[in-house]
Amino acid sequence: MGVVALLLAMLLLAGCGGAKTKPSHAGSSRSQPSRAGGNVAGGDSFRDDLSKSQSSRYRDGSDSVPGDVPDVSKLTEPVPKSEPRSLYGNKSPYTVLGQTYNVLPSARDYDERGIASFYGNKFHGYKTSSLETYDMYAFSAASTTLPLPSYARVTNLENGKSVIVRVNDRGPFHQNRLIDLSYAAAVKIGIWPKGTGLVEVRGIDPGHPAPELPPPAVVTSGHPGIYLQVGAFSDADNAERLAQRLRQANLGDVQVMDADVNGRRVRRVRVGPLADVDRADQVSARIEGMGLPRPQVAVD
Repeated sequence: MGVVALLLAMLLLAGCGGAKTKPSHAGSSRSQPSRAGGNVAGGDSFRDDLSKSQSSRYRDGSDSVPGDVPDVSKLTEPVPKSEPRSLYGNKSPYTVLGQTYNVLPSARDYDERGIASFYGNKFHGYKTSSLETYDMYAFSAASTTLPLPSYARVTNLENGKSVIVRVNDRGPFHQNRLIDLSYAAAVKIGIWPKGTGLVEVRGIDPGHPAPELPPPAVVTSGHPGIYLQVGAFSDADNAERLAQRLRQANLGDVQVMDADVNGRRVRRVRVGPLADVDRADQVSARIEGMGLPRPQVAVD
């Protein structure tokens, strides 16, 4: 059992960097788990040595993308089907970089909006958290909470493009990220070459098919709004005290919004809208620097 536990811990942390890799024409954005042994670009083979530390496990020191962009119109999206849960990568709860996550029992009814990133060459051919081989030319993804494996439809809220992905990995563990897409999936919906984008992720449960929901509306004003929810309170005075503290820090517009959560009225304190993902990352870091909990991203 000790060996299995060690292996699982290594897989959860395998691709998890603490800092964001700035995307460029030859780079991608990523900070999450792993990939598998096999052949990589160039035709040479290698062994994915899981006994090595994260810093020495990968052949490349930083992530990158292929020189040629694939014709994603010729790639086939996965067909959702019922599959047994992987023996690896589904421990719940689990903790990475001081944050604790809970794995959902299924992808059923999962519908979240947030920031997507993607990963490429560095992890191509290495083990995922489920001990499958990561293939950046397949439509796959990593999630901190969806079970492995599972399926989801990911839609870019800025252009309406969508793709079905098979979730077979854990991550992204970079703050403020909802899902990490394979390189091919990122190309298909326009997350590449920018590196990040605002998306809606809808889980697919093949065992309980539901009526197809209408696609999420594309924001015609040019950009969905990014907000950071810093807290939710049943007491109005507590909400206003936090809002005032955030206003004094000059982080941006601060809103106190009423919401109904499970029949209970709460007041959500949010900062935003923020100009872009980089600004959201900067404001998040400042909020944590004030000794407050890590804020949650909301995309409206």
